[in-house]
Amino acid sequence: MPSPTFDLAFDPHYGRAVDVAPGVQRITANNPSPFTFHGTNSYIVGTSSVAVIDPGPENEAHFEALIKALKGRTVTHIVVTHTHRDHSPLAAKLQRETGAITVGEGMHRAARPLHDGEVNPFAESSDTRFVPDISVGDGETIKGDGWALTAVLTPGHAANHAAFALEGTGILFSGDHVMAWATSIVAPPDGSMADYMASLDKLIARRDHLLLPGHGGPVKRPVSFMRALKTHRRMRERAVVERMKAGDRLIPDMVKVIYRDTDPRLHGAAALSVFAHIEDLVERGIVQADGPPSLFGAYQLSAGEER
Repeated sequence: MPSPTFDLAFDPHYGRAVDVAPGVQRITANNPSPFTFHGTNSYIVGTSSVAVIDPGPENEAHFEALIKALKGRTVTHIVVTHTHRDHSPLAAKLQRETGAITVGEGMHRAARPLHDGEVNPFAESSDTRFVPDISVGDGETIKGDGWALTAVLTPGHAANHAAFALEGTGILFSGDHVMAWATSIVAPPDGSMADYMASLDKLIARRDHLLLPGHGGPVKRPVSFMRALKTHRRMRERAVVERMKAGDRLIPDMVKVIYRDTDPRLHGAAALSVFAHIEDLVERGIVQADGPPSLFGAYQLSAGEER
């Protein structure tokens, strides 16, 4: 199975609602970055009575674009895939404007308790103010006029990450779990590689026909793409193990080799990804750590794994 072929062709059409599927429109916020691609995608689901998925960051121009697109329609639900600041903060203002009910898995939290002295590198990127009116469990459905969205809990990128299936269409709003343009960031303690991989298997088993992600364009062949993503993650894991066999004990040394062809601006995120793999390897007994696993700790293969 080859590594995934990422699709960088995407026109954000800032400020405009673009039809992406029957009864589904996308509006992309103008908040481009190495982590958000061209910006955050907000989706409008329905016709006269609608849900808004991932209203986005606190961005006045994006808010005005949403209000313009929603004119003449009733917003009944505001759905949040997860509580990073590029996805959920605008929910509060949109709720005040529309009176809609907010929906999500739950409040922001880390994937595990922090170790003594540990700092969450994603703390400033987390929206801790969002509290959904409705906390959905796995498989629970919210319904509107002519549409129904079923929660598919997909922790990994964030502990409270949820994808949402548009019933009867084969469409899944995949948030940041699966995107066509790049792999998702998995950064402990905010995220968990073990959870991410389990959630990936869960989505592969669903066999949806189209994924509409939080950033970039659609994933049009989701099953083969996600299988390739899984292979890519396993290759990264093997690369980490090989660097330890070569004598590397520190994450920055591993990143220099494993990500030598990656934009240096993303090496910080790459280090977090390596840390996520190592944390998973420690939990599985393949790697040993000097104390609790940390971004700046030292690691070695467990006895019997050196070969």
